[in-house]
Amino acid sequence: MLLPLAWGSLFFPGLFGLCTWGLRRARPAWTHSDCVMISTRLVSSVQAVLATGSGIIIIRSCRNVVSDRGLGESLGTSLLAASSRQN
Repeated sequence: MLLPLAWGSLFFPGLFGLCTWGLRRARPAWTHSDCVMISTRLVSSVQAVLATGSGIIIIRSCRNVVSDRGLGESLGTSLLAASSRQN
């Protein structure tokens, strides 16, 4: 679980920096705040598309989204198992 977090921590700020840099080079007449605003919206759009895609994959791979377990999930990481241990 930490590896995707690490990759996301590098990917999204890197994408933001690359977009800001590219816009400053491609559109020198734009102000810095214009480039930052467009870069922020682009990164947010990429995050939304990736979140939607992962949600679709999860929904299509499970019959019951609440109680089914994914391939990488064990009894120790299951939310259902954790909630039943608390009761």
